[in-house]
Amino acid sequence: MSYKEAQKKYAKIGIDTEKVIKSLAGIPISMHCWQGDDVGGFETTGGASGGIQTTGNYPGKATTPEQLMADIEFAMKLIPGKHRVNLHACYGIHKDKVVDRDKLGVEQFKPWVAWAKKNGFGLDFNPTFFSHANVVDGLTLSSPDPKIRQFWIKHGIQCLKIAEYMAKELKSPCAINFWCPDGFKDEPSDRLGPRQRMADSLDKIFKTKYDKKMVLPTFESKLFGIGVESYTVNSHEFVMGYAQSRKILALLDMGHFHLTENVADKISSFLMFFGKVAFHISRPVRWDSDHVIRQNDDLRAAAQEIVKMGPENFLIALDYFDASICRVAAWVLGMRNMQKELLKAMLTPNAQLKAMQDAGEFTAQLVLQEEYKNYPAEAVWDEFCSRMKVPAGEEWLKIVQKYEKDVLLKR
Repeated sequence: MSYKEAQKKYAKIGIDTEKVIKSLAGIPISMHCWQGDDVGGFETTGGASGGIQTTGNYPGKATTPEQLMADIEFAMKLIPGKHRVNLHACYGIHKDKVVDRDKLGVEQFKPWVAWAKKNGFGLDFNPTFFSHANVVDGLTLSSPDPKIRQFWIKHGIQCLKIAEYMAKELKSPCAINFWCPDGFKDEPSDRLGPRQRMADSLDKIFKTKYDKKMVLPTFESKLFGIGVESYTVNSHEFVMGYAQSRKILALLDMGHFHLTENVADKISSFLMFFGKVAFHISRPVRWDSDHVIRQNDDLRAAAQEIVKMGPENFLIALDYFDASICRVAAWVLGMRNMQKELLKAMLTPNAQLKAMQDAGEFTAQLVLQEEYKNYPAEAVWDEFCSRMKVPAGEEWLKIVQKYEKDVLLKR
């Protein structure tokens, strides 16, 4: 079906496809740098550790800042719209000597900011509370050792300063996400103490003065992690309580809940009580395995909630790392899949369906919910990509495969 035909079909159910295309182009998604090198960073040659694990050994990963930047730039050229890049603190660019994390500063991120300015990207940021010798017995900010806690408190403070620098230089608010994998492999004897220490450490970090309009702190929960299967300090309940009481944002990660939970169902509650929703889009398979997102029911439900409640109220970021396939292709596929599901949600007459629900017309609601799934969203997607000057269909894969042959496989 042509775009003109699809436009007429959607108009009959009250959808203006021109407005939808314009709106979709204005939704930025924060693309995670760590897919490009398996969460390695530029501090050591060792792999990720401390609750983080990648699987696979596909050739061609980035090993230098220049390679990672080039791969991100290449991927972004195949993704319609203007987007952001999400950095971890371990991706600081060090000159002669690696600066430890408690002493990181803007100097290590000036090259990233200059690169972002050149390419028109916004930047988001994350302290790195893993893959370090000071992750002792699985603990960082909740450690019983005051020296260990102080190291990580200093790291958090420095990261707030870096995030503010990024935001002001790029004239775009920077979301800074705190995720700490602290926990225990086996049943703990004390569940309260680590959480009290975690809260105290975070309080010390957030006492630092920062521009609250330009720096948006978020705090991420997790069900469990590798090596900390029995107890996670930053449980969902703890994170929600801390974030709400300290007036920062709690962050939802689609991979950080039990597989029988519907993460999309949590979004409306978060929006009610936090005003904005920080959201990591991922795909767990049996556990928080960070698979590349697919156009499945979970992603579709999340996109529907984002659209119904206003994309402007969301900080959307991707978070997965698959080392078993081409890393650039993983970026492009995931970003485009997120956009496709947002588009389908925008092409749904949600106001009409809501009115049916409120009126108790559940038969009509169910029938139309299903029928609208088969409307010609693909034609609108093709038109959107054409206007954004990127490939619409699977032809982008051949472009990535050529880049892989010419660049990635020669590393």
